[in-house]
Amino acid sequence: MSKVKTSFFCQNCGTQYAKWQGQCNACKEWNTIAEEIIQKQEKVAWKSEPAASGGKAPRPLKINEIDSTQEIRMNTTDGELNRVLGGGIVPGSLTLLGGEPGIGKSTLLLQISLKLPYKTLYVSGEESQKQIKMRAERITPDSDNCYILTETKTQNIFKQIEAIQPEIVIIDSIQTLHTDYIESTAGSISQIRETTAELIKFAKETNIPVILIGHITKDGNIAGPKILEHMVDTVLQFEGDRNHVYRILRSLKNRFGSTAELGIYEMLGSGLREVSNPSEILISHKDEELSGTAIASTLEGMRPLMIEIQSLVSTAVYGTPQRSTTGYNAKRLNMILAVLEKRAGFRLGAKDVFLNVTGGISVDDPAIDLAVVAAILSSNEDIPVTKGFCFAGEVGLSGEIRPVNRVDQRIQEAEKLGFTTIFVSKYNKIALKDTGIKIELVAKIEDVAGILFG
Repeated sequence: MSKVKTSFFCQNCGTQYAKWQGQCNACKEWNTIAEEIIQKQEKVAWKSEPAASGGKAPRPLKINEIDSTQEIRMNTTDGELNRVLGGGIVPGSLTLLGGEPGIGKSTLLLQISLKLPYKTLYVSGEESQKQIKMRAERITPDSDNCYILTETKTQNIFKQIEAIQPEIVIIDSIQTLHTDYIESTAGSISQIRETTAELIKFAKETNIPVILIGHITKDGNIAGPKILEHMVDTVLQFEGDRNHVYRILRSLKNRFGSTAELGIYEMLGSGLREVSNPSEILISHKDEELSGTAIASTLEGMRPLMIEIQSLVSTAVYGTPQRSTTGYNAKRLNMILAVLEKRAGFRLGAKDVFLNVTGGISVDDPAIDLAVVAAILSSNEDIPVTKGFCFAGEVGLSGEIRPVNRVDQRIQEAEKLGFTTIFVSKYNKIALKDTGIKIELVAKIEDVAGILFG
């Protein structure tokens, strides 16, 4: 037995040190450096096929000699997940899914594994087989293709994979796995890096895709070393508020497709439901017109959405007016209020202003600025915005309405949902002809206020 070797790793960023120190030089965090055993035995976890190990070494090819045939993807039967992945799961790929505790990561992957037409091995290190069975019965009554394994040691997992010969492997979660070849606790930097490396070797040699669930830190980043995100092919983020029913699946990294796509789900008692038309759920349905609401046309990735902006403007009871936002940048709200005060002459300096984006989602698109202005002025004047109006425009510091990108898509989405008028910047170049929706071209905030409130 060789001498046990140890090293020191930062538990926040994964940087390695020869000796302990109080602060990490890379991420500047204090008291995050811990000693870990890095003794490794002289064998590998996943045994390569004899043909693969004894075959010819790969040789370099000219770029025009490489076969460029499109890779056949595996259909997940989930339209939202297929969209985010770029058309389906690529054979031999490694996908990492992260998200808050209790957001629905395990539910999403269990639901998909139960509906997949492929033989699937679902490995859980966090729940027993009976617990998973209880959840599975709630989602899908029966499935012949899904195998459940409760195991945390990678050597045992690979033995079961050889016995079952699955077409897809799902690991819940990577932080619970450990290998015999690294003598440190599960979830440590060394174990995460080594177990992920073993799974990558397995996926690339067998062409079987692997999907991992990863925990996240209090900052919202995926736990473990940053190299974990570099090692995998795709990183997905499952977002949302546990107090709201809607969840957003977005791609942070994708070697096989765009990172601009977005998937939306609704959390129900029977699992996650795909939301094919999110605009309808993000706009509240009400019989009477109320002041302080406006509809904005925004883009999440490549997908146009219509969202409702709610505002409440009231006289400040205390000395300092309150500025509160939910789902919208607070500094941008302060900027818009300053523009309304300075450029358009609206006296809002002594007013409380509350702003909310309905549906529990957060929006960074500057194109919703015009809807924010309309909602604030509507609440301030106590005059509702006419039903059927929507907005797509960025507000500049001089009070001008600036053009936004992909305005044609926004107009088509508004028309499809039955809106009668859309306000856009007069500086936008619109290629659409003979639309069924009226396009109101505006240049300044005063033009919008004049049309809306006379």
